[in-house]
Amino acid sequence: MTLYPLIFQPIFKDRVWGGRRLETLYGKKLPPAIPVGESWEVSDRPGDLSVVVNGPLAGKDLHWLIERYRTALVGHSSLHNGRFPLLIKILDAREKLSLQVHPPAQKARELGGEPKTELWYIADADPGAELFVGLKQGITRAEFEKRIAAGGIEDCFHRIPVKSGDAMFLPSGRVHAIGAGLVIFEIQQNSDTTYRVFDWNRVGLDGKPRELHLRQSLESIDFTDFEPALVPPASPQPSAISIRPLVRDPLFKVSACRLPAKTQIALPAGEMRILGVTSGAAEVHCSSFVQHLGPGTFCLVPAGLARECILLTDTGAEYLETLA
Repeated sequence: MTLYPLIFQPIFKDRVWGGRRLETLYGKKLPPAIPVGESWEVSDRPGDLSVVVNGPLAGKDLHWLIERYRTALVGHSSLHNGRFPLLIKILDAREKLSLQVHPPAQKARELGGEPKTELWYIADADPGAELFVGLKQGITRAEFEKRIAAGGIEDCFHRIPVKSGDAMFLPSGRVHAIGAGLVIFEIQQNSDTTYRVFDWNRVGLDGKPRELHLRQSLESIDFTDFEPALVPPASPQPSAISIRPLVRDPLFKVSACRLPAKTQIALPAGEMRILGVTSGAAEVHCSSFVQHLGPGTFCLVPAGLARECILLTDTGAEYLETLA
């Protein structure tokens, strides 16, 4: 069977810090009466497999595709333990997330977890919204441990005000948290290892305090990572096609792209890419196959398509393009 641009059924995750804005912003059909914090848009995790919802392969999951169409799907991209290399989510942080860290590769092996480098793209932000990223200048491990014991650990974190369109790169080992009032597109390694340092003294959805991982966190935090900056903003060019590189890392490359109304751009064959629309709407045309993309929609364009695809828009569109 010939592959084509693929859309997957979102996998929703209830979180104590979640909300309902994925429904209001993107029209996602959320389960009723629960705080939804995450929509897993492209996932090849055990127990959380994305299922195709469009075209002849509807009903097949991403791991099934990897097993049967590996080269045609991902081209030269490396797999992660035999699985799709990325995990892509939309996050709705109605409240602050825990202060946390993901282990670097070497520490992950020692601790029995997985490394997780990721990118955050701010899709929507309340006034005054902020990120907690990295350490304040001069905070040592000894001071950090002292604050854990005495309270006030949040004062060790570098805080950054953010607005829609901002982006932050988070290599494994960078301690971080998402502040309240943010919707974020998250591009990350295929990993789900998180070590919590502090959870604001709240309880989880089961009414019990959520587990902390202080030993693992202290082993994983990069204590030389002081006050990291946001990805530099783009120069505004509202009437032109814009491609703003957000990250160029061995694990993945992400660009924030803008197509003005009545424009199109070629998507060359031979390299897998994932398109995630942040605003507006577009269509992917590959031979006779046409796929509409609205806000909050992610589309996997396989590497092995026989010819280049075209992404076009009538009204204008902004989207993230991810290559692995």
